[in-house]
Amino acid sequence: MNARYGSPEEQLVHYTCFRAPGPIRVDGRLDEAAWLAAPRSQRFVDLVTGEPGFFETRVACLWDDRAFYVGFFVEEHDVRAALTERDSFIWNDSDVEVFIGGDDCYYEFEVNAFGTVYEAFFVWQDALRPGSRFDRPEYDLRTRKVDLLGGFQDASRHGRHPRGKRWAFLDWDFQGLESGVHVDGVINDSSRIDKGWTVELAFPWQGMRRLFADRAFPPREGDVLRVDFSRFEALRSLGSEIRPHPGWSLNAHGVYDSHIPECFSYVHFSERSAGG
Repeated sequence: MNARYGSPEEQLVHYTCFRAPGPIRVDGRLDEAAWLAAPRSQRFVDLVTGEPGFFETRVACLWDDRAFYVGFFVEEHDVRAALTERDSFIWNDSDVEVFIGGDDCYYEFEVNAFGTVYEAFFVWQDALRPGSRFDRPEYDLRTRKVDLLGGFQDASRHGRHPRGKRWAFLDWDFQGLESGVHVDGVINDSSRIDKGWTVELAFPWQGMRRLFADRAFPPREGDVLRVDFSRFEALRSLGSEIRPHPGWSLNAHGVYDSHIPECFSYVHFSERSAGG
């Protein structure tokens, strides 16, 4: 990777994901015994500078034979959301995001406080060729809803990813995905101070296999996934929206760009039970 694009390897976070000690019901509340036993991450930091975000955000992960689970703990004093249609451009609201790195591809998930979901699947342009594993109807550029991602907001200052462009499949859905959101407060009511919101996600292993050419799931002891956990905050000051939205992630990327798989954090799977 171009040395000037993205954070150095030694600054990336390594998180140990333990086996869930009990069943998980995906409702967004994160109050089950399994989540109480799961270690929470360090506080999220600014996507570019690495300074702590001014609102606290943490993530926790668990797994079992069915799925990979992600829980977000989001501090927010005025919880707001506007978008309600699935696959709306959720990044225009305050949101949390998960990117999962695969083989020559990666997956993006976003959700706002209403629980509105956005998904996209990205394939590097040089990998989508005749005879490749992407040479199938699911990735047919003529029939699917597709966009082309070239650079990102800071590309003019920091250069573009050296691998180049990628196809974005906007009508791609993670098989079996479950999501839930719980708000500790009242959405869109600035007359009161909210505590924040929590997000609970399940990514079944059956759907995870679609990101990889040949990989066994559920994971074994010591297996690793590259995952980016992030949050973007839609703020207004003196009646105007602040752009770009402040972005925080588990580890900095060194540039205002979530789409750098080399900067995704390391999730190490352990057969040990959380809290055991």
